[in-house]
Amino acid sequence: MKKRLFGYRAWRRLLGSAEGATAIEFAILAVPFLMIVFATFETFVAFTGEQVIANAVDTMARQLKTGQITYNLSRSTDMTQTQFRQAFCTQISLLITCSTSEAATPAKLYIDLRQVTTFASIPTTVPLKSTNGGKGKDLDTTGFAYTPGGAGTINMMRVYYRWSIMTDLVRPYISNIMPEGQSSGTQVLVVATTAFQNENYP
Repeated sequence: MKKRLFGYRAWRRLLGSAEGATAIEFAILAVPFLMIVFATFETFVAFTGEQVIANAVDTMARQLKTGQITYNLSRSTDMTQTQFRQAFCTQISLLITCSTSEAATPAKLYIDLRQVTTFASIPTTVPLKSTNGGKGKDLDTTGFAYTPGGAGTINMMRVYYRWSIMTDLVRPYISNIMPEGQSSGTQVLVVATTAFQNENYP
């Protein structure tokens, strides 16, 4: 009986003191507060990653436009699809690290680079396909190609990156794709595009 009474008095003293009340309030609020902090941080990092990819698209497009990167022209500046993807991975390495096999076999990074006849013929929508019995959507890569043109040609480059969302609190709000076999979205599809006409380089 004395032990029970002692425990009761100890809790009563804790609840009655300002320090005890503050400790309990902190314990109650700490978890949701930290979740919000992590969610804010992850959202910030995801948007920063999107900007890094957009900058890489601009940089690579400028090198294609000026002939610093060419394709199938029998020049030292020629790049195969794998070499181009590796160069793109280098551009985004400040924040995003490609796996050792990413350049040869896309798993997260997808690049659609090709010559088009006119600017008006460039697609304006993200190619998506239904997944999981129509419950979700995912990137449709079946029409992607690597066929940039030479001097004076019009080209488009579309880059997609599967950004994994780690914080559960954020997933329902920023995830926009659901790969086949998943019950909920765990990724946000980062998209960066550009269209340009190559200079008449020699």
